[in-house]
Amino acid sequence: MPIFMDRHDLIGATAEQVAEAHLKDLSIQDQYGVKFLTYWFDHRNGRTFCLIDAPDVETAQCVHREAHGFVASEVVEVALSAVEAFLGRIHDVQPPGDGEAERDAGHRVVLFTDIVGSTEMTTRLGDRMATELVRAHDALVRRCLTRACGREVKHTGDGIMAAFTSSLAAVDCAMDIQREFRRFNADNPEQIHIRIGLDCGEPVEDSNDLFGATVQTAARLCAAASSDQILVSENVFQEYGAADIFARASGYRLKGFAKPVRAHQCNWTH
Repeated sequence: MPIFMDRHDLIGATAEQVAEAHLKDLSIQDQYGVKFLTYWFDHRNGRTFCLIDAPDVETAQCVHREAHGFVASEVVEVALSAVEAFLGRIHDVQPPGDGEAERDAGHRVVLFTDIVGSTEMTTRLGDRMATELVRAHDALVRRCLTRACGREVKHTGDGIMAAFTSSLAAVDCAMDIQREFRRFNADNPEQIHIRIGLDCGEPVEDSNDLFGATVQTAARLCAAASSDQILVSENVFQEYGAADIFARASGYRLKGFAKPVRAHQCNWTH
């Protein structure tokens, strides 16, 4: 059966009420041939996200409607591998309403790295040497991700896409990555220069796929960044809470966006 993630707008709901609703879903799910795998609750914004194994959207909605009446406002089909890569779990890890299941809001920060001039590098050095430099990039970035508790989502060929639970950890990791490359370049004749872009958001927003708008913005900011630069979205800037490391916001013309996108350059060299 397909896997769906839905979004409920429940302003004013408590963690206990959301946990109770999840238990009600579980109590009748077998009648409909549905399995509610887990959920995330964002108390600050009054939103809940459910991960559901169901034959179709309407059947999943029927369970919600009968169990407690909280019908989802958005439902999208997702891949379990993508959910696990972004969010870290696809099942309830503790009894509903207790521990991680109620604390995790589902909010994630997406980070992209990109090797500057990778095509030219391959032409100049050849496939074997260029591959070795990509491997060096991968090892360095993954080491930084491990230190910052970031999660690699996928390899993009000449970069890495990663997810974090907080903007603080994501931005600090981005700065750590750039500083590691500065040290690498000081000791190696063949240098690697990268650019980084970050944005944050919710699993399901305005009928996008899983983190669709967030992924697109982070990727486009990465592409817009200059060599050795970090660009963060306005949302990441607001969440980070330390404006002194960022330059004043500028409007960036990003591919696929009708209007300029406000973003801040991170001054990681300090």
